[in-house]
Amino acid sequence: MNRFTLICAALVFLLAGSVSAQDVLFRNATVLTITDGDLENTDVLVSGGIITEIGSNIRAPRGITEVDATGKYLMPGIIDAHSHIALSSVNEGSSPVTAEVSMEDVVNPYHLGIYRALAGGVTTSHTMHGSANVIGGQNETIKHRFGTKDPDVVRFEGAPRTIKFALGENPTRVHGNRGSGGTGAIVPATRMGVEQVLRGSFENGKRYMEAWDAYTAEAVTNPRAVPPAYNNRLEVMADILRGDVLVHCHSYRADEILMLTRVLNDYGVRKITFQHANEAFKVAPELAAYGAYASVFADWWSYKFEVYYSTSYNAAILMRNGVVTSINSDSGELNRHLYHEAAKSQRYGGLTDAEALSMITIYPAIQLGIQDRVGSIEIGKDGDLALFDGHPLSVYAIPAMTFVDGIKYFDRFEDADDMRLQISPTAEIGAFEGQITGRDHIHDETEVLDFFELFGEDILTTIDSQ
Repeated sequence: MNRFTLICAALVFLLAGSVSAQDVLFRNATVLTITDGDLENTDVLVSGGIITEIGSNIRAPRGITEVDATGKYLMPGIIDAHSHIALSSVNEGSSPVTAEVSMEDVVNPYHLGIYRALAGGVTTSHTMHGSANVIGGQNETIKHRFGTKDPDVVRFEGAPRTIKFALGENPTRVHGNRGSGGTGAIVPATRMGVEQVLRGSFENGKRYMEAWDAYTAEAVTNPRAVPPAYNNRLEVMADILRGDVLVHCHSYRADEILMLTRVLNDYGVRKITFQHANEAFKVAPELAAYGAYASVFADWWSYKFEVYYSTSYNAAILMRNGVVTSINSDSGELNRHLYHEAAKSQRYGGLTDAEALSMITIYPAIQLGIQDRVGSIEIGKDGDLALFDGHPLSVYAIPAMTFVDGIKYFDRFEDADDMRLQISPTAEIGAFEGQITGRDHIHDETEVLDFFELFGEDILTTIDSQ
């Protein structure tokens, strides 16, 4: 073999070796960039999990995975700003304030809900504490890197911390009849009590922050300065005041929404996303003026008293008033249909395609503080992408493939049947449900377990008698 042949062979080897699992080239797609219009017959190159080139006839390393996207639509991976998937616990209902707990401690990376979300083109979820408490726990933003058993793998690295607040019926119903146990602390039984829990918590957090700031300043010149006692709950409240933790608040009524903006304003907190916010349309100009965001349902209503006054025009009214608005699922089922939920905003409000899709891509990214990484198709952003066989706002379109960091995690036509495992409570269960037996091992996602073998033949009788 001569020198020229050896050099060529080495070059071919190097080119082939430079391709990784996070490299993929989409050919001839209609690219819905979200922030820069729609591009016909366009290629998108993802290298090392990052979008590196957008254009026509892109040259790529030999051996790269190519996806023929002719006649298909490529959009950013959908982002669900309000979810509870991949969690084994949701509410720490022991106190009206539980800022110290965090959903990161209970993220379940092999939960089948992650795969099902991928089937709907969803690549990122904001998986949240529940709404039992006025100030609940910290939430977790996850990427849908399905197939791992390590919770750290699914966490969205670098995503800002967020925390769940709740107004209205939920915290008053959970805590209202408990009493203070002689402590004198308010356990909210009314909406007035909810506000005072908020103000009291912020006041305590402010004093704690000021005490630590004073200590830090004194310690510069006094090595014997005594630090304040550390308090995990107050540390989180102080971080909210510093702007290091973003507030996401369960809310419905307009009067309560305005109440919280007043409380936050009194303590200098500007970063707030109102979740659900069914009556936000009534105060849309005020929310826009405050700089608040809203994450809403497309058309859910009337499932409890405080949700009766609702309209399917809510999202459009908020958008038209300049409020950054997203549509969320709050569901392990609805998240697979968020593109349909976005389409409803065209029926109810006449939003454009770009506006409607923004509510499930760039706007939730803004609300979660991750817009520099995801939410649009731009060079330098993560290769989180969903390929549809038709326009995503069409009722006939379905996601064909879903990619996270350039890796294909869902393929509607090539995935094995056992990846589509449907859990039946009377026949078979999968990995996540098997954990309630308390066993110290983890079942493989594809392992089928007999329900009655696990729980006994009389389990259904026991359930019926409860």
